[in-house]
Amino acid sequence: MAIAPQILAIDLGTSGMKAALVAADGTVTGWAERPVPLRVLPGGGAEQDPVAWWDALAEAVADLGRDFPDHVRAVTTICSSTQGEGTIAVDARGEPLTQCISWLDMRGAAHLRKQFGGFPSYGGISVLKIARWLRLTGGMPSLTGKDPAAHMLLVRDEMPEIYARTKTFLNVLDWINLKLTGRTVATVDSILTSWVTDNRKATDIRYAPSLVAASGIDADKFPPIVKCTEVIGTLAPSAADHLGLPPSVRVVAGAIDNTAAAIGAGTVRDNEPHLYLGTSSWIAAHVPAKKTDAGSGIASIPCALPDRYLMTALQATAGANLTWLRDKIVEYDDPLLSAGHISRDEGTIFDAFDKIIPTVPAGSDGVLYMPWLYGERAPVDDPNLRAGFLNISLETSRSDLLRAVFEGVALNTRWMAKSVDTFLGAPVRSMVITGGAARSSSWCQIFADVLGIEIRRDANPVAVNARGAGWIGAVGAGMISFSDISDLARNNEVFAPGADRATYDDIYGIYTSLHKQLAPIYKKLRG
Repeated sequence: MAIAPQILAIDLGTSGMKAALVAADGTVTGWAERPVPLRVLPGGGAEQDPVAWWDALAEAVADLGRDFPDHVRAVTTICSSTQGEGTIAVDARGEPLTQCISWLDMRGAAHLRKQFGGFPSYGGISVLKIARWLRLTGGMPSLTGKDPAAHMLLVRDEMPEIYARTKTFLNVLDWINLKLTGRTVATVDSILTSWVTDNRKATDIRYAPSLVAASGIDADKFPPIVKCTEVIGTLAPSAADHLGLPPSVRVVAGAIDNTAAAIGAGTVRDNEPHLYLGTSSWIAAHVPAKKTDAGSGIASIPCALPDRYLMTALQATAGANLTWLRDKIVEYDDPLLSAGHISRDEGTIFDAFDKIIPTVPAGSDGVLYMPWLYGERAPVDDPNLRAGFLNISLETSRSDLLRAVFEGVALNTRWMAKSVDTFLGAPVRSMVITGGAARSSSWCQIFADVLGIEIRRDANPVAVNARGAGWIGAVGAGMISFSDISDLARNNEVFAPGADRATYDDIYGIYTSLHKQLAPIYKKLRG
């Protein structure tokens, strides 16, 4: 049987590089990945090596070639989904002058306030400038400094020699596309958090001269903007050699991760939300109009659908809390593995977590956990928040603490979901859950109970970004249309709210009071 044309879908997240072979119907045949380290620096810094991404991609594609040679030979298109809000300064030859300043990096916050200060102000930023951002873009730079608007100012002010040599500032997706094609572009979604675009017309996203002039960055350092579905070229000879693919393979521009996940989850209809659970998490839904809820930090932004916007509410750390548990609390040879009846040969520590969670009653024996490991974005934008356990006693077990972490992320999501309901104009009754952490059945059930809604699990949640990139690539290559995707999406299990819902209703009232009470303390502790 002839193999259908394949899209090589690149999925570059914070934890590493993944590559998949995706058919136009959404079938994911091959999957390979390589970890890429995140370097956390003093003073709120976080960086990754873009060259390590590129090398990891070649290794992942080589794995696919060994395991699925016929499918790799059928690749006609490449399309990427990447982490967003990272910044790389590149020179005239396209070589990186800096490490990628990650979406977690907060070092530019002070430079942001210096550039955009004024009276009257909010968080050190001129209210008049905020009003202009909201009118034109639908959002504003994060006061935490966690986006390119602040990253570029960090380079300008603290690395002037590098700034002078910088030809272009690129987001993560843009740099991958440059390496693939030799062409310098940004997509309508990757350029968003530079906060220099006029987004008032979904079909015509363009630079706003007034915002570019006010940004503090030379106008010629911003790349041209293209749609996510645009074919931006074919593989550059160097990229073809690096990946072992023909230079005739076309490259579709692709999207950042939350845009791609909304496509990969099959949620392409208006007001149809998905919950993504990865290192961070978000609730997102396509909507017909540009809209902003400044109070909760939720906005509708440009996306892959050419005539729509994507409402996005971002939670800074979700699955990262489990990684923290694994790396900082539970050691590799810990007896927790045997407590969960998982040997090294039978599964991972996360499988152990999933077996232990149901043995602990809802409410974790009164222990509450706040999942703010690295500040928060929505429904409050506060870089000073940090994680913590509350109400530990002599009777508290480690299993109680474990479940409290799962519950804390879900409670924080419910807090965010309340603002999402208001934004969409009606309560969400059902939601697709996807992302790597959605493989935990225990966590899916906790989300159903805490949110009090039906949770429909993606049949292959770990592949959602790759599948989304595959579908965006398929649309760009003319294989399918976006309207086909709803019928192609698959869910494998539905979790309905159970008896624990009432317990979580009581706990939620306490949880939502914690930010108001603790925010001033965190601010003092953070200096």
